[in-house]
Amino acid sequence: MKKLTKVFAAVMAASALLLTGCGDSAQDAGASASAGSETASADNSSSEEQYGPDVAAIIDRGVLRVGVKNAVVGFGFQDTLTGEYSGMEISIAEKIAESLGVDIEFTTVTAATRTELLDSGDIDCVLATFTITDERKESWDFSTPYYTDYVSVLVEDSSGITDLSGLKDKTVGVSSGSTSARSLVSAMIDAGLISGDGFDPETFDPALWTTGVSFRQYDDYPAISTALSAGEVDAFCVDKSILAVYNTEGRSYIQDQFSPQEYGVATTKGSDFSAYVENLIDQWLEDGTIQGFIEENNLQ
Repeated sequence: MKKLTKVFAAVMAASALLLTGCGDSAQDAGASASAGSETASADNSSSEEQYGPDVAAIIDRGVLRVGVKNAVVGFGFQDTLTGEYSGMEISIAEKIAESLGVDIEFTTVTAATRTELLDSGDIDCVLATFTITDERKESWDFSTPYYTDYVSVLVEDSSGITDLSGLKDKTVGVSSGSTSARSLVSAMIDAGLISGDGFDPETFDPALWTTGVSFRQYDDYPAISTALSAGEVDAFCVDKSILAVYNTEGRSYIQDQFSPQEYGVATTKGSDFSAYVENLIDQWLEDGTIQGFIEENNLQ
């Protein structure tokens, strides 16, 4: 009987050791899983802890999506053979992406589509000769201006038009969604060439304006240039830097330039990405980076 008792005790002791060993393994496994979960969670939230949610979303995606022009030499131009983009605004966009440590994806936009794509979330920002106005700032954020241009008018030499006075009762081609028509009417009113009756900058619509000058709107700049050659319009009005590529033989700028146009990076209203971009543009204006881009693209 004493012998059986000793055997039973030995068996129970061995079982206890075995259970204790299993318990330690389970605890270790649980601790390991918990640590792994915490590490993964830390990785996913690291960008949000360092940046705001909008910037973090771009970093986590790994791609900055930018709306740019593809037919404005010096600002945003796409080579039809290689598909490569070049220009001052392309360089700024690439440098923003570099600062974030992400790739870049360009989407060609026009004056009519750039805000639609920004509002829909298809792009993160716009660098597309986008003029800053008080009205636009109510809907989108803009960085400090990185370039200042002026509106001008391009005409065929055969038209005999040399200044604003020559545009009276003429038809002018402009881009849909741009501020060029409003700027031209304002300049002609200031010059005393047309009446300012009924002119309200806040509600101005080029399609409805017929006092002293009228307008035709087109989806892009090449279409306006073609219309000018075909005689559909008498003049082509937009920022002078944009007109430069269309100032070919037999064409000239009129003598007048007006309405300073300040270009800024447009971002979603209230986005923390807006503040991020603002800091970069301020820094690059101060250290000469943007001036370097201006000089590289002959935009002095």
